[in-house]
Amino acid sequence: MTSESENRVFITAEVAQAHDGSLGILHSYIDAIAPTGVDAIKFQVHIAEAESSPDEPFRVHFSCQDKTRQDYWRRVSFSREQWARIKKHCEEVGLEFLASPFSIQAAQWLASLSVKRFKIASGEIDNFLMLDFIRRTGKEIWISTGMSSFSDIDRTLEFLHDSLDRIVLFQCTTAYPTDPTEIGLNVITELQQRYGLPVGFSDHSGTLWPSLAAVVTGVRYVESHLVFDKRMFGPDTAGSLTVDQFTELVKGIRFLEQALAHPVDKNDTARFTELRTMFGKSLAVRHPVNAGHRLTIQDLETKKPAGKGVSAGQYTSVLGRAIRCDLPAYSFIRGDDLCE
Repeated sequence: MTSESENRVFITAEVAQAHDGSLGILHSYIDAIAPTGVDAIKFQVHIAEAESSPDEPFRVHFSCQDKTRQDYWRRVSFSREQWARIKKHCEEVGLEFLASPFSIQAAQWLASLSVKRFKIASGEIDNFLMLDFIRRTGKEIWISTGMSSFSDIDRTLEFLHDSLDRIVLFQCTTAYPTDPTEIGLNVITELQQRYGLPVGFSDHSGTLWPSLAAVVTGVRYVESHLVFDKRMFGPDTAGSLTVDQFTELVKGIRFLEQALAHPVDKNDTARFTELRTMFGKSLAVRHPVNAGHRLTIQDLETKKPAGKGVSAGQYTSVLGRAIRCDLPAYSFIRGDDLCE
């Protein structure tokens, strides 16, 4: 499995098709995301003829310039040589190049680029022909489970039975944006318990909150889509984070890492001794009391600091007892002010 620290969350920003086929915009994303502190930037490698056909029905007319979905893939795709330059740019700015292949040819391209791992998109979980090639590379396999039932995942893991030590499962929901009712944080624990494999979280809500919550459940891999502006055209824009949001997400995750790595011993209050004295309360009388008066609860007040006499927590011990001497209003009640 990965060499990352057990307590460090691996954070991926997914550009996917936010570049809309522009190499210039794609390289701008790399430069923009690097300062946020994410670990990897992820793309999707589409080869129109290898993965699609003019009959593909998904999002056919969502763009004004593409008559078919295959036309869209052709327009937003890059060559192997262009992907090699993209990977080099990522590495130059300290980001891991991560990508999802959508055909065997795309997987072969990525393997030839010596990627560290493969990310399997939700719709490819039963593409056993492609998975067979990927498992034979010996690389890690990160699998999104967005459209899969447990029985679907069972079949895929059975097929990959000899590669289980290289697999991370990702809980995600294939909806852009994902409604809060569909996030499925409970599935993270269910995946962990059912398979005993590392589990990550891929978010499409367009907000920071699900990823932060997922970290608290114990995931060590978090992924979210990235876009420069949520008014941009793109199939994933509504479910994406902006660069500024990613900066905040990384800060939040690193903060939570520190919190989770340092459990607090609630019984260790030694460092609060001085503060407890400062903010603690001692008993006082709320009005003048004459010698011989027997104290009632209506006579009592509490005042800071602690340690100036009988503590506020012991107020019942003074009830009914007589005062030895006159006490001015709001003066502390000390033990020797009380008759036995």
